Amino acid sequence: MQIAKKGPWVDNFASQTKTVVGHNLEPTPWHFFPPKNFTDESRQALAFKIIQCAYLTCRYATANDAVASEDQLKERQRLLFSQTPETCPEFFKFIYRDLEPWAETRISNYHIMQAKQHAAFRVVIVEGRLYVDLYYACVQSRLMFTVWGLLQLLKRYPGMVPDVDMMFDCMDKPTIDRNEHASFPLPLFRYCTTEAHFDIPFPDWSFWGWPETNVEAWDEQFKDIKHGSQAQSWVQKIPRAFWKGNPDVEAPIRLELMNCNHPRKWGAQIIRQNWTEEAKSGFEQSKLSNQCTHRYKIYAEGYAWSVSLKYILSCGSLPLLISPQYEDFFSRGLIPKLNYWPVSPIDLCRSIKFAVDWGNTNPSEAEAIGRRGQQLMESISMDRVYDYMFHLISEYAKLQDFKPIPPPSAQEVCEESLLCLAEPKQKEFLRKAAASISPNPPCSLAKRPSSNFFNTWIEQKKKIIELTKQMETKNAVRRMM
Repeated sequence: MQIAKKGPWVDNFASQTKTVVGHNLEPTPWHFFPPKNFTDESRQALAFKIIQCAYLTCRYATANDAVASEDQLKERQRLLFSQTPETCPEFFKFIYRDLEPWAETRISNYHIMQAKQHAAFRVVIVEGRLYVDLYYACVQSRLMFTVWGLLQLLKRYPGMVPDVDMMFDCMDKPTIDRNEHASFPLPLFRYCTTEAHFDIPFPDWSFWGWPETNVEAWDEQFKDIKHGSQAQSWVQKIPRAFWKGNPDVEAPIRLELMNCNHPRKWGAQIIRQNWTEEAKSGFEQSKLSNQCTHRYKIYAEGYAWSVSLKYILSCGSLPLLISPQYEDFFSRGLIPKLNYWPVSPIDLCRSIKFAVDWGNTNPSEAEAIGRRGQQLMESISMDRVYDYMFHLISEYAKLQDFKPIPPPSAQEVCEESLLCLAEPKQKEFLRKAAASISPNPPCSLAKRPSSNFFNTWIEQKKKIIELTKQMETKNAVRRMM
């Protein structure tokens, strides 16, 4: 369907239309980044594209598609739930902890409106159709790929995702402080949280791909990394710690890490990643599948949490995590000395050296920890990512005390409208990450655990980390004697 190219109203209307690509949106004021530049097309061509994609595509896609009847959907759900579902991973229980602030008060429309002050966009799902209300642009293609993930969830479990109204922020740092908002917690979804924040962690955009860094969708990327990790046996891997990344992201720990780049003194190889140069050379030097040649891989948080965590764990090397302050949805499944080794930010280089020396002295134990880290990531397939989204949204929707209705300013978004707006490389990545209807029901979410479950879980992890620090201290004392 093409619109007639007549009249100045087209330019005016298009200049007021916000899109998931970032048209007519300013960067988030709480984390500024250079605004996007849309100069590849003429003004008129861009205006017609915006109107065509944003307002007409979904309408005609819905009219032309064969939409399953309510009876067909119910029959499909009956068949799905007649099967015995798998049990969800243990860390899915943290959904209950994330939503605990609203367990008694529930979530009102007023909660949603107050959370808007901290949101970049709003997602409303009604009867399996997705609407987005846009407030600010997101860096790179985060917004587009996050919305694509939600569209795939609807396609994977048709007729099963409940009506829901959610506010999202797409930048890194949590903002809903537990002390500041103690009397009235605000429900805001983002990619990470901390123990000091109410922000609700949600799978990040890179699970569906990250075209700006040439990182594929998760299932494909994990397969490539695991294959690369098998190129050498543990004995053949370089017996040092490795980190490659960008230290120039307002991350003091990464700047300090650069001082540890001394293979003989600290047992570490630290490499600065220049993404601009990588893009020019076709990302040949940044392939994640080629970065599993060391026995030890370091994870250092960036401006906040980093998407690199899942790729580091996937290598099967012993992951050395430098005291993470942030957690994403799956990192709650990490247990020190079971599937990673805790590294202290205090006397950082010496702590890395201690971990490397321990691993080289205890190769079987070090290899086993690395293997369990890789197994954890293998268990978090896209099937499980969609299941986490499904259960999180379902439990959240139960807390809403109002019927979700798309606001007048919201636009319906469908696969066709999003692909219509996407650039060629984005379109290629999106299509590769497309889901299909699931032949199986979602995994079975455990019942809400007892009130002390989470505190016990967290305290046990802290105890193991403290014991590891004591090992380091005793080792340092011995060396001084």
